[in-house]
Amino acid sequence: MGHHNMNRRNFIGSSAALLALTALRANGMNLYNPVSPKRVALIGTGWYGKSDLFRLMQVAPVEIVALCDVDKHQLNTAADMVSERSKTKQKAKLFGDYRQLLSETRPDIVLVGTPDHWHALQTIDALKAGAHVYVQKPISVDIMEGEAMVAAARKYNRIVQVGTQRRSTPHLIEAKKNIVDTGMLGKVHHVEICCYYHMHSNANPPVIPVPDFFDYNMWTGPAPLRPYDGLPHRGWWRGFMEYGNGIMGDMCIHMFDAVRWMLGLGWPLRVSSTGGIYVDNAGKSNITDTQSAIFEYKDLNCIWQHRTWGTAADPEYPWAFKIYGDKGTLCGDVMKYNFIPASDGKKLHGDVLFEKAQYPEDLTEPDIELHVASATRLHMRNFLESIDKGTRPVADIEQGHISTASCILANLSMQLGRSLSYDPLKREITGDPEATRLLQRSYREPWIHPSIQSI
Repeated sequence: MGHHNMNRRNFIGSSAALLALTALRANGMNLYNPVSPKRVALIGTGWYGKSDLFRLMQVAPVEIVALCDVDKHQLNTAADMVSERSKTKQKAKLFGDYRQLLSETRPDIVLVGTPDHWHALQTIDALKAGAHVYVQKPISVDIMEGEAMVAAARKYNRIVQVGTQRRSTPHLIEAKKNIVDTGMLGKVHHVEICCYYHMHSNANPPVIPVPDFFDYNMWTGPAPLRPYDGLPHRGWWRGFMEYGNGIMGDMCIHMFDAVRWMLGLGWPLRVSSTGGIYVDNAGKSNITDTQSAIFEYKDLNCIWQHRTWGTAADPEYPWAFKIYGDKGTLCGDVMKYNFIPASDGKKLHGDVLFEKAQYPEDLTEPDIELHVASATRLHMRNFLESIDKGTRPVADIEQGHISTASCILANLSMQLGRSLSYDPLKREITGDPEATRLLQRSYREPWIHPSIQSI
């Protein structure tokens, strides 16, 4: 525990959470040592695709059989990095079309690290090919995609872990076990979640020819085809509703999902939202720069606010959740948590777990989110353990679907100007045929939208 942050409170040492984490760390690479290592493929070799793959390689002896990307430059760079980090130095097979990868290599595990508009098709096709899947959040760009993904995971009896790794963040596990689960908050009747990062682009790049190393048609896939104005996969795509769900789908989902996990919340009874582009309106980006949403539960509102301009409401917690109980308040984010008692109790604090001593390669990895590495490793271990035991992972596809769909409902509510109640059994917006029609986007030909019937 020498590299463990020493300002953590001593009483944590006896907690079940930390004992479990200590055991995980002590076992390290011996945790999952199957007779034959899992054969792994990565679809989408950009920033987070590679990051997820490297975290998996750190916790289990896996064989990287294939990589897929529509950008040959990005693909070749990733191939070199993966070869360098693999013990055998063997080269993975490289593909430009994920369907070819699935049919030719039949991997045991597929990591989906593509932009949001590709998640559903690639996950479902990987499941049909017999693979277990780790898919990034949000799982889908419309709610019917998510329903089809859940149905496919169940039909093919495969494990799907969603990259909502707050559920595997060591200091948040600690807070849940020691503060929430022990009742220190008392009765919870209010939650605030927020993001005040300045992440709305005002860029206006010109339309240019598509470079020969990039398959823009395949990158776009089922999404609307925008005029090409530069490589979209370096973050530019996040500014467009054509490919994702805006800041709701990118940032709200993490904190909303963390709160649902902490408090054991399922589908919200009703979702409402307002917002728009109020400040950053000089560029092409069409996602909101200001948006509020309310996720309503019985005797509890979970309220979201994002703003890509101005100052954070609380500079200590610019992207965070705050859970208010009658006995105290729990504030949490990716770096820390604080418990503030309502009366004369003891204030509690916990910090992010860095594992720099155990994983020194983290320190030289380009673009790594160092503070998230311990969480993603634990998330990958949980994924592998679920595969071994046939149990549901902590961020099972159904949980990822609820969190994703709730954020999509907020965007639909903002668009329609009214609150929405989704019925997951009937798969419709109660009493609202117009809104129900918006649960499924149209796909660009020749791509076909997945349906539960076609799984």
